[in-house]
Amino acid sequence: MAAKRIQRKQFVPIGNVLETVLRKYRPATDASLLKVWEVWPQAVGPMIVDHAKPAAFKGDLLLVHVDASTWLHHLSIHEQELCRKINHLLGGDRVKRIKFKIGPL
Repeated sequence: MAAKRIQRKQFVPIGNVLETVLRKYRPATDASLLKVWEVWPQAVGPMIVDHAKPAAFKGDLLLVHVDASTWLHHLSIHEQELCRKINHLLGGDRVKRIKFKIGPL
């Protein structure tokens, strides 16, 4: 028998849903990586935030989608600085490398 769906009177932000699901299925050590989406604007600043967004993780590698090759080149040059800023804001040393790729924002 199918489970009955819960009817909600208001929308739930997708970020809350994703965080709940990921917390359930990812190891606890990876949960801190979810905060990258929260600290990203502060780490990169207002000029970059409109052109680059975190997309995924693989171990200690952060994949970031950018909207143009010029941003890919610029951010690649500043990869180590961005890693330091992100790790400082996360309060740990979780992101060791960043790979930039042209993709959807």
